[in-house]
Amino acid sequence: METQQHHEQSEAGDVAADRVRIFDTTLRDGEQTPGFSMDRRAKLRMAQMLEALGVDVLEAGFPQASPDDFAAVAEIAGMLRDTTACALARCVPGDIDSAGRALEQARRSRIHVFLSTSPLHREHKLGMSKAQVLDAAVAAVERARGLCHEVEFSAEDSMRTEPEFLVEVFSAAIAAGATTVNAPDTVGYMTPAEIAERFAYLRANVKGAERVVFSSHCHNDLGMAVANSLAAVGAGARQVECTINGIGERAGNASLEEIVMALKVRGAYFGTDTRIDTRKLYPASRLLTELTGQSVQRNKAIVGDNAFAHESGIHQHGMLKHRDTYEIMRPEDVGIAETKLVLGKHSGRAALRKRLEALGHAPDDAALDDVFARFKALADKKREIHDDDLDALARGRDPDAAGPWRLTRLDTSAHLGAGASASVKLRHEDGREVAEAALGDGPVDAVLRAIERATGTGLQLSRFQIQAVGEGGDAQGEARLAARHAGRDWNGHGVSTDIVEAAAQAALAIVNRIEQHAPAAQPAASPSPRTAKTKTLGASR
Repeated sequence: METQQHHEQSEAGDVAADRVRIFDTTLRDGEQTPGFSMDRRAKLRMAQMLEALGVDVLEAGFPQASPDDFAAVAEIAGMLRDTTACALARCVPGDIDSAGRALEQARRSRIHVFLSTSPLHREHKLGMSKAQVLDAAVAAVERARGLCHEVEFSAEDSMRTEPEFLVEVFSAAIAAGATTVNAPDTVGYMTPAEIAERFAYLRANVKGAERVVFSSHCHNDLGMAVANSLAAVGAGARQVECTINGIGERAGNASLEEIVMALKVRGAYFGTDTRIDTRKLYPASRLLTELTGQSVQRNKAIVGDNAFAHESGIHQHGMLKHRDTYEIMRPEDVGIAETKLVLGKHSGRAALRKRLEALGHAPDDAALDDVFARFKALADKKREIHDDDLDALARGRDPDAAGPWRLTRLDTSAHLGAGASASVKLRHEDGREVAEAALGDGPVDAVLRAIERATGTGLQLSRFQIQAVGEGGDAQGEARLAARHAGRDWNGHGVSTDIVEAAAQAALAIVNRIEQHAPAAQPAASPSPRTAKTKTLGASR
């Protein structure tokens, strides 16, 4: 462990740097969100991504909460190289000692102690007087100081605490050795103007304020967590506590990606920046959704599917002329490949022509008029038009035409601890019948593999989404699949009261489109009639 002198010199240098530190609490506060818990392996993967992203401090968990939480914090602490490993602890000796043990292998460690300070919490949660709160805070900081490189003190429910008492608590915590003091808006109650006023007051009145970093931790109950965090930065806070995708208790925490990009895009206004590699924001968001199974809404700022998508014809025309007309940042800056001109009922001819040209079609004005008319008719029926739809329109085909393959039989079975199996029977419009079976990680995976084998069409699945259509136990499920084949993206969807059947219909829709769009001289591969008569059980690949 570093010497105390080295530690103090390092901290002084950090305070002098006019940079906002990103304190990520995805694995602690974020993981407390119902439905977002992660096992140890998932936490390690996320921690690796967060360090690659460039977060300054990674709050890995609450070691005293459970043996597994302790083990996860210890493993993450030993793994981090450039990011400070942080563990949460109440102002209780057992918590603090547990956090210290969990951080023993960290190259740089921080214990984050917290204690409620508001009148409401003092009376109804703690049953403590102001003097008792002060004593407990000082004792906790002093104890933690001997077990780690840095100590952060948080006054829980700061924003509903008497400002004069908050000054007293923070002054005492700094004198005891805290290097960061955090004033959280624990219940998301404040407005940006109030947050800015409170931080300015604290920085002007707390003794030793010039020696520490002031931190903001805002919750999103009124939808103002990011705005409040940025207001705190404007008032001198130089650490922001946040999470990927804004996950967290109740309505969530301040969104890391939104704060980082606001500071980057409006750098001239805020006069500060972060050390985040913004090109990894989208990959970090995707990884979290993969690990938790919880997706972000399409219109989520920075990382949502619609963040860099344009459907309106007016917007698309402006984007084709100059991207700055409707985009204040580049999708590449956050790790998204490119802007999407989504084709739907609001799109115009310019965007349609541009996309058709990208797909290898060069219609003249008369042909474009014909395709555009059929495109508009299709757009009235579908929420979004995909490339395979456009290809069919350009070739004069009906994108929604059925066949050539049709599902006539489907059987699946799942085996506890041993994956699943599925068998399918398909009929081709030319009269062939094909039966195939396969194993998979689950029934949906097994069905997809069986359909691949039956049709001879390999699919590289890139997206799989199932959602209920309606309510109740007999509600239909809608499956949406996206897959790559022969260097192209293909989309399909199916609806059934059986989600496995819905997935099978979606996969078959993709296979049908691939075969329909194949050149006449080179039809999509399919089993020969002789092979089609056999039924084999293929091993999971």
